[in-house]
Amino acid sequence: MTTPHKSEAEMIAEASILSKALPYMLRYDDKTVVVKFGGHAMGDAALGKAFAEDITLLKLSGLNPVVVHGGGPQINAMLSKLGIKSEFAGGFRITDRATVEVVEMVLAGSINKEIVQTITEAGGRAIGLTGKDGNMVTVARVTRTVVDPDSMIERVVDLGFVGEPTEVRTEVLEVLKKSEIIPVLAPVCAGADGETYNVNADTFAGAIAGALKATRLLFLTDVPGVLDADKNLIKELSRAEAQRLIDEGVISGGMIPKVETCFEALDRGVEAVVILNGKVPHSVLLELFTEHGAGTLITP
Repeated sequence: MTTPHKSEAEMIAEASILSKALPYMLRYDDKTVVVKFGGHAMGDAALGKAFAEDITLLKLSGLNPVVVHGGGPQINAMLSKLGIKSEFAGGFRITDRATVEVVEMVLAGSINKEIVQTITEAGGRAIGLTGKDGNMVTVARVTRTVVDPDSMIERVVDLGFVGEPTEVRTEVLEVLKKSEIIPVLAPVCAGADGETYNVNADTFAGAIAGALKATRLLFLTDVPGVLDADKNLIKELSRAEAQRLIDEGVISGGMIPKVETCFEALDRGVEAVVILNGKVPHSVLLELFTEHGAGTLITP
């Protein structure tokens, strides 16, 4: 089967697209971009392929991409398959030892290696790591205060093997930055007590991006970004403006923790954070290499 010849107009259009992208490629040359990959895009083969192509092109264009991934639906599916029931308190999953073993198996095993393989097939070179490797991320055990809806009495709940980053060591990532290899990180970490802990992937990505002083942290989600009161996409927000929209109830529901995670990343030293729709093919390239971007940019 032969490849059809492109018309002169088609070739000129492609050249025009590349020339328009060039200033943005130069802007991000040798800069670090952390991309948190998850949601609907992770379960769609075509979107996963497009994502891998984007990440490969970033590396070839002189950027330093670092991929962080989650895997909640896949973990839930495996727990169900193994007959392991999860307990919840105040909306939080309590992660016991059996559960964290499944978490590590799924995140550090099947999901991580699938992303690595997809990037390899796209022409890149990737390596799968966890927060344990090179003692990259140390965490502390998480507790949460919940309120009993009947008695309105507060109580502290131990979430089990769930951790929050307390220290990030970037030596391994700095070495990889100087190579052709793209790191793909699973949020499985060790605590100071030597135990294995699961970490929220968004929180993990923010800690990594902050330690690397990343130019951008991209959160690929299932929504276009932050919407205004009329449900239109807001292209850019300062931190103060985003907080005002939370206070006014414009930003609500599941978007609140996403935006608050952006605040935490900014506090850690990330230049700017973007919430964008991972269901749009090549959304990473659209965000970084086009004039208008693809999501909501949140700045300090």
